[in-house]
Amino acid sequence: MSTAETDGQGDEGEYGRAAKRPKMEEKEDRAEDELEEGEDSDSGSLPGTEGVDPDRPARWTGWQFGSGRKDNDEDSHLISPSPVVHVRGLCEAVVEADLIDALKKFGPICYVMMMPFKRQALVEFSSAEGADRCVSCGTKEPVYIAGQQAYFNYSTSKRITRPTNADNPNSGNKVLLLSIQNPLYPITTDVLHTVCNPIGSVLRIVIFKRNGIQAMVEFESIQCAQKAKAALNGADIYAGCCTLKIEYARPTRLNVIKNDNESWDYTKPYLVRRERGKGRQKQAILGEHPSSYADNGYGLACPLLPLTSSSRYKLASVDVPEMVSYPLPQSSPSYSGHTPSSVAMVSGLHPSKMNCTRIFNLFCLYGNIEKVKFMKSVPGTALVEMGDEYAVDRAITHLNSIKLFGKRLNVCVSKQQAVIPSQVFELEDGSSSYKDFAMTRNNRFSSAGQASKNIIQPPSAVLHYYNVPPCISQDQLLKLCKEHDVPSFVKFKMFDAKPSSKTMSGLLEFDSKTEAVEALTVLNHYQIRIPNGSNPYTLKLCFSTSSHL
Repeated sequence: MSTAETDGQGDEGEYGRAAKRPKMEEKEDRAEDELEEGEDSDSGSLPGTEGVDPDRPARWTGWQFGSGRKDNDEDSHLISPSPVVHVRGLCEAVVEADLIDALKKFGPICYVMMMPFKRQALVEFSSAEGADRCVSCGTKEPVYIAGQQAYFNYSTSKRITRPTNADNPNSGNKVLLLSIQNPLYPITTDVLHTVCNPIGSVLRIVIFKRNGIQAMVEFESIQCAQKAKAALNGADIYAGCCTLKIEYARPTRLNVIKNDNESWDYTKPYLVRRERGKGRQKQAILGEHPSSYADNGYGLACPLLPLTSSSRYKLASVDVPEMVSYPLPQSSPSYSGHTPSSVAMVSGLHPSKMNCTRIFNLFCLYGNIEKVKFMKSVPGTALVEMGDEYAVDRAITHLNSIKLFGKRLNVCVSKQQAVIPSQVFELEDGSSSYKDFAMTRNNRFSSAGQASKNIIQPPSAVLHYYNVPPCISQDQLLKLCKEHDVPSFVKFKMFDAKPSSKTMSGLLEFDSKTEAVEALTVLNHYQIRIPNGSNPYTLKLCFSTSSHL
């Protein structure tokens, strides 16, 4: 691990989960985190109005809900004036430069924090007068950002917390911290260099995956970093996924000791891995490392994200280019030199507590599951055929080496290209050793729209539950844990829902990550039946973006 990786683990943004997380002062930010996790289906609300209770007095200024009706001044100022404005109703393609371009007419802007998955942002003006002009203007006429009407209100905070320690909001840094959200495709130094280098010369890149995927990118100058942050903050590397959340990092220089897929020093192109001393070396079962994508494994660059003229944020004499080219994900060499495969091999499974259904419950968080088969010749081992090789890569990244029912899982790419239902036998719990899940409705990546709603998260001690009946209670969920002999949660939170909502959602915190994984493995997709109900509710669980309640 490079020095920069160690030093930068506390430099995460709003969505990342590194070792130390800067505490956000924004109450509405935390509330929107909960709201986002509480949404299970499209409610039909207009952009920027999700989760708004129609019976509640409006807090948002602007011509709300496209009706042309203005909120009254009393409703507009339920929150006291602040230099920080909370912007809502942004389009999915908006980037930081779009907000600056649209709102700078109200006053100098000193900081922007994007919340891409919620289509929201926080904008800090240099003075309260600029924020007041912005909010007041929204009460009189529609304000458009990147071609879509946005809504404004004062933030509950007087200042956006910066990841850096600098008091000067304009100080900046030439090292940026990138948090990659919903990483459906592999993220390597080649990918990030292709994304960032057209905007400003990149010197070094370090990627770390301890909790989620984050990277630090060192540019040639502060001006280059500022341009890159403005042009890319909130953008998707690939359509509908791999969303960039960008902040300034704490380190002012990255220390790279080797050039590979996770770190690269472009000022030292011939920097290679240090060779071990000669002599006999211990044999590695799965090779030198779990994943190796070739330098040219992504093919030719393909333009996926055109930047409109409003996105060309000028911070130097050179403009941001009209088009940023991103590489297309293509077939690449896989683990241990094997041919790429959509089949994962999982060993270390508990003989009596694991079966095909429970493997599905856990692995379905990272991709569609086609088939699961236990190997008769190798006890405690199963083959999992997933939707594609990228799903296998995500499963390996997040599930390899986790503890489950007292055993440590080993997840790797199988040599098999498909799971064949041969030698079917009975497992210790009486279930079949083979099961086909291709037609199940519980697969979560069956369409592009469905897949884009899944936020890929590593295992955590907090589970997000949803799609439960409104009558469910904390005691009933605790009873469910006890009946299925899984650890009980220690904290419980249910999200507020609209009166018309037919399901409820919330968060469950366990004592440890291992306990949460075991509960999810057993209870995910459990059928909850209610008296006089025609159809059961399917309890759905996933790992939460929250680290604790």
